[in-house]
Amino acid sequence: MKRMNGTMPTSTSAPATLVLADDSPAGIARARDVARAFLNSLSPAPDTGSADNLALVVSELATNALRHGGGRYTLELTADPDAVRVAVCDPSPLPPRERTPDLNGGTGGFGWHMIRRLASNVTITPGPGPGKTIHAVLPC
Repeated sequence: MKRMNGTMPTSTSAPATLVLADDSPAGIARARDVARAFLNSLSPAPDTGSADNLALVVSELATNALRHGGGRYTLELTADPDAVRVAVCDPSPLPPRERTPDLNGGTGGFGWHMIRRLASNVTITPGPGPGKTIHAVLPC
């Protein structure tokens, strides 16, 4: 994310947290909306490209959590002067699998590649409970 006017983005509100049990496309759109609203609460607000990158990472993590993680997940967004941090927790202990993207059949395989490309750091930690948390850091 680009710094505007030489200032660093800071959060003007508490971290955004969303718990979803909605396994529909509407739930994924809601997660993107929460991410964009969170970015709009930062001062200064990040540029459009950075906001789009965050929305894409959140969308892919939410999609993966719904498809492979049991249908319920928690999304948490935080910001510090250097980065926006995304954490998605789901009940599955299984880590994401890298797949060859399907260019013809529409079965996916692009999300994990995009997440790792757009984020400066991606880690997976156990928990809470039997599940896992995927952390992605997007630089400012």
